[in-house]
Amino acid sequence: MDTKELLKKVRKIEIKTRRLSDHIFGGEYHSTFKGRGMTFSEVRQYQFGDDVRSIDWNVTARYNEPYVKIFEEERELTMMLVADISGSELFGTTNQFKNEIITEISATLAFSALQNNDKVGLILFSDQVELFIPPKKGKTHVLRIIRELLEFKPKSNKTDISQALKYLTNVMKKKAIVFVLSDFIASGYERSLKITGNKHDVTGIRVYDEREESIPNLGMVQMMDAETGALQLVNTRSKKVRNAYAKFHIEKVSYFKETFKKSGCGVLDCRVDESYVKKLLGYFKRR
Repeated sequence: MDTKELLKKVRKIEIKTRRLSDHIFGGEYHSTFKGRGMTFSEVRQYQFGDDVRSIDWNVTARYNEPYVKIFEEERELTMMLVADISGSELFGTTNQFKNEIITEISATLAFSALQNNDKVGLILFSDQVELFIPPKKGKTHVLRIIRELLEFKPKSNKTDISQALKYLTNVMKKKAIVFVLSDFIASGYERSLKITGNKHDVTGIRVYDEREESIPNLGMVQMMDAETGALQLVNTRSKKVRNAYAKFHIEKVSYFKETFKKSGCGVLDCRVDESYVKKLLGYFKRR
């Protein structure tokens, strides 16, 4: 992808996702993810309706009339986007590939954080951590994150979610809001997620295609494993083959949901041909 085409794509995603974060997600994001506590701001004279527990008795005694302490929410938060860029994300049978939806969701969340003056960081992973961008504020930083999501070429096509979670736990010492975006066609990350979930506010966003749920009867079809490159001739006429395929998918989805819930983490499913806007809004409101 040349520079001109890349900038055009970044701009297109910025326009689409920034509008969503400004008009829809800004308030929802703010109310869903709270700051670290309350910090003292100032004192002012007592007004009717103020909580008597907030009276500053030292100042009240000094001026011989009631004064109250005013506190503000300590709002600054850190968001980490942990995005799967393995080979299986380059798949889609409708309008978009899974990796394109992951990029749009990540951009929407990043602009929501930007609107609330929060820091945003990025981890891109396959079966290893491919790229780490430390959390920072600002529009330029968010645009860099979008650019990397669009054009980064991973060294590996395989997936290891556990490696990404371990890396996150090591580099992020303070509590962060974490969104893990993947198709979650993987397993073996239960222990790592439990450790991460104890430290951070974690949500898993599963992005998938309807053809991953089941395959139609198409006769003999040559299929390729997107992560290993292995080719195999598959007889889709066989009911046994189709059932085994569907069972494999159900097992991976069940593992994802059960593992995240057991670790105290949130889960969100988003099919590529569905509106991720509605899914995100619904998730924020349920929180």
